[in-house]
Amino acid sequence: MDEFEKMASGRLYNPADPKLDAYHLQRMALCQQLNQTSILDQQTVERLKTELIPSSKGKSLGLFLPFYCEYGTNIHVGKECFINYHCTFLDVAPVTLGDNVWLGSGVTIATPCHPFLPKERLAAQYPDGYHDLEYAKPVTIEKNCWICANATITGGVTIGTGSIVAAGAVVTKDVPANSLVAGVPARVLRQLDEKDRLDVWQTYQQGEIPRSLREKERGC
Repeated sequence: MDEFEKMASGRLYNPADPKLDAYHLQRMALCQQLNQTSILDQQTVERLKTELIPSSKGKSLGLFLPFYCEYGTNIHVGKECFINYHCTFLDVAPVTLGDNVWLGSGVTIATPCHPFLPKERLAAQYPDGYHDLEYAKPVTIEKNCWICANATITGGVTIGTGSIVAAGAVVTKDVPANSLVAGVPARVLRQLDEKDRLDVWQTYQQGEIPRSLREKERGC
């Protein structure tokens, strides 16, 4: 295994490896180029977006710039995903978004990990040179999830199908399917169910303020 393969598979790796360092800089430069492209030049935006995140090809990925990532090649997206302004993917390990995942502005997905003990975390003299050793854990967000603004998802977490992560939440543990989670650290508030229905088309047609069945029952 080379250092990129070790990194992407969750093994300890040397971030100072010359080959990996050069690739890392190349990918971050591509991300920078994308962010500096005018949104009016959609042809170039689409080309650079696909080059940065190859898995997005043909998937109708909606991406509001600026967007930040380390590699892009470790990001795996399903169909019809949407990523709002100022999202950051530290995709040292794989970041997987299922179909129809929506991310609000300022969401951070952080896969990197470091040893807890300073003597193991900090750079040291090893047989192959002076550097630190790092590792990462993957993040998976299953289909139909909504991650609200400024939430943070940490490495090793899987968010189950259809769940909602509230704004500002810090998710450090797996989230069951169809759950509403909030807080720091995030915890499950309740399950999503039919009382969350808004009857969107009827409400839209009638020009009413949207209220769920649960809100109507509470008189909200």
